[in-house]
Amino acid sequence: MAQDTDTGPLTPLSDVFLKSLYALADAGQTEAACRFAAQAYVLLRQSHPGEARRFDVLLHRVTPKLNWRVPPHVTASENAQ
Repeated sequence: MAQDTDTGPLTPLSDVFLKSLYALADAGQTEAACRFAAQAYVLLRQSHPGEARRFDVLLHRVTPKLNWRVPPHVTASENAQ
């Protein structure tokens, strides 16, 4: 796994993005905040695992607030069980 030795402007950008995602979740858009955080995590997990972890923490903190308007996609095989 790569190291986070040189994050350059990434850490301040992550700070802004994380604050925005928390605000989005607090405004009732928790699912959107989680989806954006998950995308950020996937993009960062290999090259900047420390920054990716910050988005993982957000996911663990806000997912209990999820109120599904539409349930997550269920595949036909799962539905048959």
